[in-house]
Amino acid sequence: MKTAVIIPSRYESSRFPGKPLALINCKPLIQHTVERVKRCKKIDFIAVATDDKRIYNTVKKLGIDVFMTPKTCKSGTDRVAFTASKFLKNYDIFINVQGDEPLIDLNLIDELAVLLNKNKSVEYVTAAFSITEESVINNPNVVKVVFDKDGYALYFSRYAVPYNRNKSTVKYYKHIGIYGYRKNFLLEFSKSSVSSLEKAENLEQLRVLESGQKIKVVIAKHDSIGVDTPEDILKAEEYL
Repeated sequence: MKTAVIIPSRYESSRFPGKPLALINCKPLIQHTVERVKRCKKIDFIAVATDDKRIYNTVKKLGIDVFMTPKTCKSGTDRVAFTASKFLKNYDIFINVQGDEPLIDLNLIDELAVLLNKNKSVEYVTAAFSITEESVINNPNVVKVVFDKDGYALYFSRYAVPYNRNKSTVKYYKHIGIYGYRKNFLLEFSKSSVSSLEKAENLEQLRVLESGQKIKVVIAKHDSIGVDTPEDILKAEEYL
């Protein structure tokens, strides 16, 4: 099966407008993310998907494959789905890597690709990382996920789930925003209507669970350090 990584990228951001083009060690953020993904071993094709000409022109000049998507695409998933249906019809598996992840774990991307290639019962896969810090667990900007004994998601929430009423030993997992889909699943998902749980938490993966479908969760060995604010630029430069 042919596997493509699509990196959705938008210019507008409430916390950091123009984030994809922000310079980190003299390179645009989006370039760092693409160059990191290019080091993966199980990926056949990598491209950026954007609705902004500034991002498109910058990426094009860098010699990176890039596709223009309509302004009507409401999410990164919609941009990946449009790219899959319009430009990459001969690809079977798509992995959505966030454009603000210049330090994404390469092995994790490859692991998702291998899982989707080998296990045909899995149509949608994402990742999580174990967390212990109270400030992270209780931060509504950090999405938590709980899953069953077979590694399938039960729920995603901005709230600290599970609620530890009896103060027993509980493991918490932070959701990492990387997604892998089989093509047919991706296209059908992008056509489906927003669900009530999705509206409440503002988490599109809840649409899948609410419809009765499954999401496989892979446990990452390393945390994902994204760039959400201008202050995060310095952190990323230090890590890089």
